Amino acid sequence: MPRYALKIEYHGAPFRGWQRQKEQPSVQGALEAALARLEPGLPSIAAAGRTDAGVHATGQVAHCDMAREWEPFRLMEALNHHLKPAPVAVLACARVESGFHARFSARERRYMFRLISRRAPLALEAGLAWQLRHRLDGRAMQEAAKILLGRHDFTTFRSTMCQAKSPVRTLDELRIEEIALEHGTEFRFHLRARSFLHNQVRSFVGTLERVGAGAWSAADLRAALQARNRAACGPVSPPQGLYLTHVGYAPDPFAAETPG
Repeated sequence: MPRYALKIEYHGAPFRGWQRQKEQPSVQGALEAALARLEPGLPSIAAAGRTDAGVHATGQVAHCDMAREWEPFRLMEALNHHLKPAPVAVLACARVESGFHARFSARERRYMFRLISRRAPLALEAGLAWQLRHRLDGRAMQEAAKILLGRHDFTTFRSTMCQAKSPVRTLDELRIEEIALEHGTEFRFHLRARSFLHNQVRSFVGTLERVGAGAWSAADLRAALQARNRAACGPVSPPQGLYLTHVGYAPDPFAAETPG
């Protein structure tokens, strides 16, 4: 069966996450329903990461096996037609080798978390960012974030429901971008690693927010990391600010992307 890689964008609010769930809306379920309109009885699709309920994506990657050959652009167009009105879009489609796997072939994953600090409620960005009414010290958060870079046992910063065999991961980047708004400040947390633990990014952001608010020091964050104990973690940030922005492969199946 010919295999295709799909680059996918979605608004996570209406879904219970990526993974298909019985009688619950999911991104995987929406895509598989669209595929079934093209070729019934196809095997399930696999994604690079199983995002949680409310989490968004601008660069999720999945692969699917089709019964017949499709021109990638036409497969993308057909899927987007059948995905309506769900807030899911296929941005690119590429024919890949049978050994390609969206999850296991990935070399890196990138996430972004949006946090907006302002007094007034979010009218246009509601559901797309975590809003706080108090001010944050961006420089303090960035300095503390350096403690998390590199290879560590991240037990403190993973969910107790995490199914990963090991809590050891290498965090390659954690950069905080500070954007001045007319009525507040937006902080964008950019993270990059080969793989992440369940709730790791949201645990990082929630803990760093405590540093920015002045409730924690950098030393407190270091002690939490070294504790290797979930109870030492700060509050976990809500899902609506989190975006899966990129999944990297070598070679890149979308190097000659179909137009979108």
